[in-house]
Amino acid sequence: MRIGILSDTHDQIERTRVAVAMLRNAGAEALIHCGDLASPPIVQELAILPSWFVFGNHDSDMVPHLEKSATASGVVCLGWGGTIVLSGRRVGVAHGHLTTDIRRVMQDAPEFLLSGHSHLPSDSSVGTVRRINPGALHRAELFTVALLELTDGKLEFIPVPR
Repeated sequence: MRIGILSDTHDQIERTRVAVAMLRNAGAEALIHCGDLASPPIVQELAILPSWFVFGNHDSDMVPHLEKSATASGVVCLGWGGTIVLSGRRVGVAHGHLTTDIRRVMQDAPEFLLSGHSHLPSDSSVGTVRRINPGALHRAELFTVALLELTDGKLEFIPVPR
């Protein structure tokens, strides 16, 4: 299963629409947003595929609106962080701005931990956990998203046009 990973879209609706289309065209079967959506229309853009998202530090004022949009569009809100199982793999998601959220998600022993916040794409391992940040679609030198093949762990960072 291939999952498209986004983060830090910060209400950039058109850029998010383009990124989602790019991920879908590259074979994404599901989408995970690592926070800082900043508006309900971003949630609606995710609804093209099965999708999950978490809140980021720029979502605090939007929580009820994002939750309402998630319910209306069938997108799953994981709150401030959570773990899902896709293709038999445990995938943790947290924005990354609070270590308490990261620690809570890590207690679920995920194989992958997806997070954002830094606006920098990265791929590293902490013990047995592979930590992936897809980058950002706002306030970044290069806008990026990521495509992860859960079966073999192949990861591709995909540049998104300005």
